[in-house]
Amino acid sequence: MSGDLFSPDPKPLTLNSTVEMDAQKRKGIRSTRRRHRVRKSIKGTATKPRLSVFRSHQHIAAQLIDDENSVTLAAASSNDKGAKLEYGGNAKAAAEIGKRIAEKAVAKGITIAAFDRGAYRYHGRVKALAVAATQAGLKCTSLEEKPKAEKPPEADKPAKKDKKAKAE
Repeated sequence: MSGDLFSPDPKPLTLNSTVEMDAQKRKGIRSTRRRHRVRKSIKGTATKPRLSVFRSHQHIAAQLIDDENSVTLAAASSNDKGAKLEYGGNAKAAAEIGKRIAEKAVAKGITIAAFDRGAYRYHGRVKALAVAATQAGLKCTSLEEKPKAEKPPEADKPAKKDKKAKAE
């Protein structure tokens, strides 16, 4: 059987393999796929490091990584000893970590970074961290909000007829 862990030549499990998988395993494979798709185009250097985000249910962490030398230049997390946060799993904590990582980066002379969201959507805590870091001096995203599509004015629509008008 392909993908069997006990076979002499185990093949990596994919969503198309013949082995039946539970939902958690499929979810993990999709997450890994998203992570690799995002990271294949992002490379950190000493002048423009990669700002990598890790999010768990109770905490959030960020680190600046130089991929050429395989070195972490700066890191900040909501469960650090000096964090002084009530709860690390919300957008308020993410914004605080974004400010803290930006302060450490600016102290080392880094003003620009490539934002690596990993397998997470750019929404909520991840977005709050990126925006806070940019506002604190580490440019990793634009602060411009995309304009939302406006609904057409309702005056152009034909008026609905009242049922009462028909009865009279």
